[in-house]
Amino acid sequence: MKKNILFLFLILFALSCGKDPEIDQPVITRDGINLSINNPDADKELTIIYKAGTSSTMYGHDGDVYAHIGIISEGVWQFVPANWDENIAKCKMAKVENNAWSLKLIPTIRQWFSSGETSVTKIGIVIRSADRTKQTEDLFITVTDSKFKAFQPGAVKTGPMPSNAQYGINVVDNSTVTLVLYDKDKNGARKDYAHVIGDFNNWKLSNDEKSQMTRDDAAGVWWITLSGLDATKEYAFQYYVGKTGEEPIRVADAYSRKVLDPANDQYISSSTYPENKTYPQGGIGIVSTFKIQQETFNFTPFTTPKTDNLVIYEMLFRDFTTSGDINGALAKLDYLKSLGVNAIELMPVQEFDGNDSWGYNPAFFFAMDKAYGTDRMYKQFIDECHKRGMAVIFDVVYNHATGANPFAKMWWNATANKTAANNPYFNVDAPHPYSVFHDFNHESTLVRDFVKRNLQFLLDEYNIDGFRFDLTKGFTQKKSSESNAHVYDASRIAILKDYNSAIKAVKADALVILEHFADDKEETELANAGMMVWRNNNEAFMESAMGWKDKTNFNPVYYGTSSRPANSLVSYMESHDEERAAYKQSQWGNGILKTDLSARMNQLSTNAAFFFTVPGPKMVWQFGEMGYDYSINSNLSGNISEDYRTSKKPIKWEYLDDVERKKLHDTYAKLINFRFKHSELFTSTATLDWKVTPAFWENGRFLTLSSFGNSKQVVVVGNFTNETINASITFPKTGTWYNYMNSSETLNVTSITMSVSVPANSFKMYSTFAP
Repeated sequence: MKKNILFLFLILFALSCGKDPEIDQPVITRDGINLSINNPDADKELTIIYKAGTSSTMYGHDGDVYAHIGIISEGVWQFVPANWDENIAKCKMAKVENNAWSLKLIPTIRQWFSSGETSVTKIGIVIRSADRTKQTEDLFITVTDSKFKAFQPGAVKTGPMPSNAQYGINVVDNSTVTLVLYDKDKNGARKDYAHVIGDFNNWKLSNDEKSQMTRDDAAGVWWITLSGLDATKEYAFQYYVGKTGEEPIRVADAYSRKVLDPANDQYISSSTYPENKTYPQGGIGIVSTFKIQQETFNFTPFTTPKTDNLVIYEMLFRDFTTSGDINGALAKLDYLKSLGVNAIELMPVQEFDGNDSWGYNPAFFFAMDKAYGTDRMYKQFIDECHKRGMAVIFDVVYNHATGANPFAKMWWNATANKTAANNPYFNVDAPHPYSVFHDFNHESTLVRDFVKRNLQFLLDEYNIDGFRFDLTKGFTQKKSSESNAHVYDASRIAILKDYNSAIKAVKADALVILEHFADDKEETELANAGMMVWRNNNEAFMESAMGWKDKTNFNPVYYGTSSRPANSLVSYMESHDEERAAYKQSQWGNGILKTDLSARMNQLSTNAAFFFTVPGPKMVWQFGEMGYDYSINSNLSGNISEDYRTSKKPIKWEYLDDVERKKLHDTYAKLINFRFKHSELFTSTATLDWKVTPAFWENGRFLTLSSFGNSKQVVVVGNFTNETINASITFPKTGTWYNYMNSSETLNVTSITMSVSVPANSFKMYSTFAP
């Protein structure tokens, strides 16, 4: 519910004769709410009068007023007649006088809400203007319900958890499942009761073996074994937990392979997700599911590409095709194969809040988000990538989780709207300056075990080839600011090595990439342990794309210019986090680079020539090969605002119909395929000699790539200026050299140093072998 602290009065009247309420009469104050009677009754009518004080945003409002209202049960707003942005007649408040409005709940509170047998003890209400620009804070009304009583948990049953059971959903046999819920806070305390409610007991809470969980204090868990189940049926369920005297809560299972979300599932099309289960009538909020007999999938054998020749395509399903799902991406896999990339890095696909997201707001880590497709579709996508020689890397987010995560909900501070101090998984506040949502404590054994179990599950279940870890600099408990968060942290290194070992225990050749950006010593140590780190080269390549020389040192692209081991840097010109080069050209390009599309695309081709010919892993952000020129801050309509940074973007496959953009695409394809066709030039024994600092701008930039023993050699010369230059090139040897980008052209090198004319915004690439 929306909140905005105001000075306000709320007056309630229980009317038996239906007369219009009057404002000027004494009130009784209880629970911070001004009441005209002591106990509104669920089976009587109720009139609510709101009178705005002078400090209220509603004061002086002369338009329509609506109540966003619902019954508060188990800590959740239920039986809400309208969504927050809906104005319906039932919730419209009648004006009583200036700054005062009323709403009648008739014939009774229970009937007005159509709440059935749900106990009605608390009403929540927010009064707002029709356009939602003015509103009160959340207000609560205590109600008496003598007809339907809230469920009363029985005495706690104790007993040891079944051997070999893990936290979460355990299939025992073809008709039996054991559910295990961890419940021990930082101080060793537990909830007073725990039950399950679901399809297997008709969503009825009880104190019998079908609902009440058994406590194992030694293991710190509640557990229940359910028998007589149908192995082919999908069951939905939730945990019902709480402490005496407090509102009970419902939580889903953190280990669920699939969850049902009533707020978002309805907006997923049947073509994207044809297997959705109807949300259960007894559910409240997100519910978990399980099915004893899981469908098997036979994956095609695949060998993970070596890191010395890895070209990754970073993809967001949502913005890759018009359907924004796996179906659309599947149809474009042959395009990616022809482009030449040999790995796809999927932006986060684990269940995140909502359906429209970059995915960095995860809630359930064992479930794939339904906004993109079914479990089988994910596996089919991965397998089809493998059939085309492309690895699949999952971008995973373990730095934080949203409040919908069960571990957050179990120990939650509602007043502060954040994880509680006794939460054994989360910090109350992140110790580092980069966190969003709720920060995991990776020094906690619980968190470490959860992450390792999840990593191994993803490898086993989906046959993926590795991970890109988001914000690993945040895997720390050391207090820091932006000025020192990068400083060497031995604990952080140990945590990441632990995760890497868990991954390699399942798949020895799995790719592990960290978005780290920390101390050089720290990153080198991680690289020596077999992990790769992101290497952001955005600034240099953006400046060169726009035709400005001062910040265009390309040297960091190459691992050989650092103390890092070979192939430990995943270099990129653009990522999902960077502004698009082609957009920056159109806004701030130097001279013709701002006004001429052909010049812009040629300049981007020249960038590519000094990127893909450099040894070491490379990454491309989707559509960089087409010169995508919508800002990172665009929305689907092309409007620009920082508020739109993670919004849907225009899909522009028609770019390939443009001659100049298609030339850029073809340059990317030829350069990428060059790496694989002549792979000996990209091993750790190959050598690179290049002159790519700002000093080499006006007269050309140069690159010489040589295989071991010089059996193959390549020379690249680039002109990033807006004028033709005569570049003085030093060739490693004389003889016939071939223009690799134009097979019909050869160059007879009679002297090691030769002058070659290079047109503006272009490059030439010569090789000792024919293309």
